[in-house]
Amino acid sequence: MIPLQNSLPYDIQMNEVFAAHCPFCGQEHVPLPLKPEDVRDLRDGRRKQAIVFPCCRTRVQFIDADGDYLLADQRLSPRR
Repeated sequence: MIPLQNSLPYDIQMNEVFAAHCPFCGQEHVPLPLKPEDVRDLRDGRRKQAIVFPCCRTRVQFIDADGDYLLADQRLSPRR
């Protein structure tokens, strides 16, 4: 089970990965610099992936994923 305080909901649309919102600045529907294959690799435990949110330039290390959430190695700030 993924701890919700470290998780970020995501969606894949037209071969692009989007976060429902940025946990740091609050921007809605943020495109992430990930490919669907990267999410599969996270889910399978093959790799960890550091990304930088394009909206506020905050860096986060994702360590796992499931069908709905990306799991970070740190607590993500609550949405403001």
